[in-house]
Amino acid sequence: MAKEFVVAIELGSSKITGIAGQKNIDGSITVLAVAKEDATQCIRKGVVYNIDKTVQALTNIINKLEKQLKTKIAHVFVGVGGQGLHSIKNIVPKSLPIETIVSQDMVNELMDSNRSMVYPEQEILDAVIQEFKVDLQYQFDPVGILCKHLDGNFLNILWRKSFYRNLTKCFENANIDIADMFISPLALADSVLTEAEKRAGCVLVDLGAETTTVSVYHKNTLRHLSVIPLGGNNITKDISSLQIDESYAEKMKLKYGNAFVGENDDEKDKLPLEDERSVESTVFNDIVEARVEEIVRNAWEQVPEEYIDKLLSGIVLTGGGSNMKNIEKAFMNYTRIDKVRIAKFVTLAVKSENDEIPHDGTENTSLGLLDKGNVNCAGEEITDDLFGAGSHVPKRPINDPAAQGGIVHIDEKKAEEEAERKRKEEEEAERKRKAEEEAERRRKEEEEEKKKKKTHKIFDWLKNFGNTIMAEEE
Repeated sequence: MAKEFVVAIELGSSKITGIAGQKNIDGSITVLAVAKEDATQCIRKGVVYNIDKTVQALTNIINKLEKQLKTKIAHVFVGVGGQGLHSIKNIVPKSLPIETIVSQDMVNELMDSNRSMVYPEQEILDAVIQEFKVDLQYQFDPVGILCKHLDGNFLNILWRKSFYRNLTKCFENANIDIADMFISPLALADSVLTEAEKRAGCVLVDLGAETTTVSVYHKNTLRHLSVIPLGGNNITKDISSLQIDESYAEKMKLKYGNAFVGENDDEKDKLPLEDERSVESTVFNDIVEARVEEIVRNAWEQVPEEYIDKLLSGIVLTGGGSNMKNIEKAFMNYTRIDKVRIAKFVTLAVKSENDEIPHDGTENTSLGLLDKGNVNCAGEEITDDLFGAGSHVPKRPINDPAAQGGIVHIDEKKAEEEAERKRKEEEEAERKRKAEEEAERRRKEEEEEKKKKKTHKIFDWLKNFGNTIMAEEE
């Protein structure tokens, strides 16, 4: 097993995915290990809402990866996305007293000023340079140009501070060091879009389980980013209105779902429901189409008006929702854009014998994050059994009732018990150490006190002796 690898973790609404891979000299990636955990009980719309269960899921993933890699994981790269992630434009002006040649220091000053912007309850995760306005002209690189006025145009990507704190707290409690955080939609775009698509202008739509992410590119630069709280699960819930269980509704969506039937389709097949019931395909498709239309129209509303006529490369679809039948026709019909491509897999060269890396768009973000990682995540080689002394355990074992109905496995409970035993041993050792230090401190104080008393006695004797001599002389 290779001793150098990168580990990335993506926290999605339906699952948390951990992936380890090795970067090759030819630029390709070899996937070494994959681990997944159900996220429906701890993540909602791409955001952590149950910290304890998320901690346990992350711990499980690290244990699984380390078992496959037979190597400890020192740190990981993490993707940030989901509800609340959005972009906002900001212009930072700089007036110059006389015509001045723009220097790199001036550019850096504008970037620092933009970074210092304060948005209530929001965190700036990244700042994308749009262009610089040098007097009346726009330039991507203004250094060396003579001007009287300089503006820096930035696209700040924001996320709620509470979401950010919860995410970092989960990794801290799971005792997992974060090497770096990447914005998932940006990593995804770099892995599925071509340079030509970014340059000519396109909209990347990531159709997830509970969210749909819209990224607009033009002239090789991100121009807009937003996340809407609608996804494939909304279609599933609508189908369950046929009085069927959501799990069965999900299966029906995957098997029979049609995003755009069209006026020429007159088929009226009977589709099987639970309890030997059935539903006409037209009724079923009406339900699916209505929700798909809502998702598409809301996604298209996110595209700024100024870029509508600049999307020469059209729309690129990815994510689990892009697998629905005729999804590209639905986008063509509702957006009036006739160029729609489905990105089933990343543009990277990926080598893997793992069946958990399907070519259906569901793992594109994970692979994109893996490609972004630029630091070796490998720790020491594991020699003990994975679930013995070598297992990964969180900083604080999860024993509360809320976690018991979650994703705690038998082997992990043993790991927690072992961790608890070690914790108690460490606490006892620390208690003894403090007791010994306290005893030593008291001993030194007593010795110091004895020295003081002895000194006082000598001083009193000398004083008395001196008084006696003086009296005799008198």
